[in-house]
Amino acid sequence: MIFPENALDSVAAREAIRIIDRLRDAGFVAVLAGGCVRDALLGRMPKDFDVATDATPDSVQQVFGRRHTVAFGASFGVIGVLPPLGVASDELSGAPTEVATFRADGNYSDGRRPDHVTYGNAEADAARRDFTINGLFYDPAAGEILDYVDGLADLRAMHLRTIGDADRRFDEDKLRMLRAVRFVTTLGLSVEPSTLAAIRLHAGTLALVSGERIGAEMRRVVAHPAVATGLQLLLDTGLHAQVWPQIESLAFSRLRTDYQRIAGSEMASGMTFESGLATILTLLHGDAEAAIKNLRQLTRTWKLATAEQRSITSAIRLAPEIARAEELPWSQLQPILIDRDIEVIMRVAAAISDEGAGVRHAFSQLRRAGESLDPPPLLTGDDLIASGISAGPQFRTWLSEIRRRQLDGEMETSAEALDWVLREATR
Repeated sequence: MIFPENALDSVAAREAIRIIDRLRDAGFVAVLAGGCVRDALLGRMPKDFDVATDATPDSVQQVFGRRHTVAFGASFGVIGVLPPLGVASDELSGAPTEVATFRADGNYSDGRRPDHVTYGNAEADAARRDFTINGLFYDPAAGEILDYVDGLADLRAMHLRTIGDADRRFDEDKLRMLRAVRFVTTLGLSVEPSTLAAIRLHAGTLALVSGERIGAEMRRVVAHPAVATGLQLLLDTGLHAQVWPQIESLAFSRLRTDYQRIAGSEMASGMTFESGLATILTLLHGDAEAAIKNLRQLTRTWKLATAEQRSITSAIRLAPEIARAEELPWSQLQPILIDRDIEVIMRVAAAISDEGAGVRHAFSQLRRAGESLDPPPLLTGDDLIASGISAGPQFRTWLSEIRRRQLDGEMETSAEALDWVLREATR
């Protein structure tokens, strides 16, 4: 496999090359490492570019200056190098590029991080990584791929295989098992048999991993069109018991069929975690209340944010309404279209209804301009008080009915609305 040069065209890639060149000029070895090399070889444009080097963290800070570095992982050999002033673009947003010293890891007594690290060379650094496809380096100066773990062979075969003994790799860091699910889902890989057997053997130990870390991996699985493949792998390995136990009793036939359709549509490029999870829950359960109950369970397990839970709940409840939007009076459709989570709602509606007549109608209505979509209310509570009516719980009922009549064209002016309220108040 040949490293595609166009993979280095982005601003992030050029910043990584700048860092590599500076380290080389200072007498150190420096290469691109890990996921960016893997993605480039697969023909995917890498989002992040990490640098690996034989320079120690102190040396990296000396080369670039402490004012231009961030020691956010120095104890594990990782320094962030900030872009030069004046060249940070929207793509970088001033974010540092990770520069990691080649290292070998000690024991993982907490099943998460090594107890200590020792600095070494590229070969030792590759040997301590999780999967062979992530153990590749690229030397941009020589135009050479450095492969100490047979990662190229596995990449050609689209196999996911641990580096070294699979039992040891998963015993070191339990989250690696869920990372395997993510790579299978997002990269279209198959799991090598001994690696798959080790995941099944160690699946129960995933309970030692925090909900935040599990949630971070599942966000990337759920947002992908091939999510049904990932969920099936969770079931096949037993990882679902720690990640999403409720899916064991649910059928996947419709989910697989619908996600095959979604993968070939515009929905695939715009799917987010929120719209993906709302779609999955809706398709799996077929009942809004059951789907929302499952969401509450996932919120606790994956430590979802309040905003995530809110938008997913809104989509579960309202996407079916959008699917039949052409049947709804404007007073029922309009509040949905101005909902803060309408983008998520619309994506879910398009996914579950194959962008039918209701979704097309809703999209056309969303194109209304300004006040045509959301006209100012004819009356407010302050208007009612100013007219001499005492505030009370009836205000909400009156204002809601006025809004309905306004949207449906049954009431056009504030004077009409106030006359109606005054009549209601004297009944």
